Amino acid sequence: MTKPLQGRVALVTGASRGIGRAAAIAYAEAGAHVVALARTTGALEELDDAIQAVGGSATLVPADLADAGAIERLGPALLQRWGKLDIFLANAGILGPLSPLTHASPKEWAQVFDINVTANWRLLKSIEPALKASDAGRVIMLSSGAAHKCMAYWGPYSISKAALEAMARSYANETQKSPLRVMLVNPGPLRTRMRAQAMPGEDPQTLRTPEELAPHLVELASPAWTETGKIFDFPQGKVLSPQMPA
Repeated sequence: MTKPLQGRVALVTGASRGIGRAAAIAYAEAGAHVVALARTTGALEELDDAIQAVGGSATLVPADLADAGAIERLGPALLQRWGKLDIFLANAGILGPLSPLTHASPKEWAQVFDINVTANWRLLKSIEPALKASDAGRVIMLSSGAAHKCMAYWGPYSISKAALEAMARSYANETQKSPLRVMLVNPGPLRTRMRAQAMPGEDPQTLRTPEELAPHLVELASPAWTETGKIFDFPQGKVLSPQMPA
């Protein structure tokens, strides 16, 4: 039986834990070779063990998305090694300060945007030649309901995710006549470290897990996926079309 991602090459950022880890294992199990990027070498090695356990393979890339040079080198290296990149899961992100908007320091503000927005723009610039060498390139960017709810005290995170959504939709429109498809994902509240950081009083056992989201990320990454410039909303289990305010 042919696996849905057989022969595909997938880059996953923030791959060492949470949604990134679950997606990396699911991609590997579905037949993709996973290029797993994260800061922590030990956690990447544990991920590699898990990927091998499901019969998959991975290349580990210990790197910090704040390192612009590392990002610039990544795309050409992928193109040289595999001649293409089929899947880019832009999962890595940080929460930043939960405080009144004007209380965030310039350093905190810059850090949130460096990781949540600018790093993904740099990655797109770096890997675009490899993505366009694929017969069915797929870009999947992890957003958040915070991009639309704009809750008090979540300013930097909410604003950065809104910017990420604008970037993904702009890129989708620029590439809509190509084989490349670009999707956003709102995972909703999941049992992750970031969620525990944001909601310390919440019982994590009441939340769905990243492993429950992972099969949908496989579907979005497959050559059979045709939608672009839209949002897969996991809480509702459906694809939503962005629209102007009523």
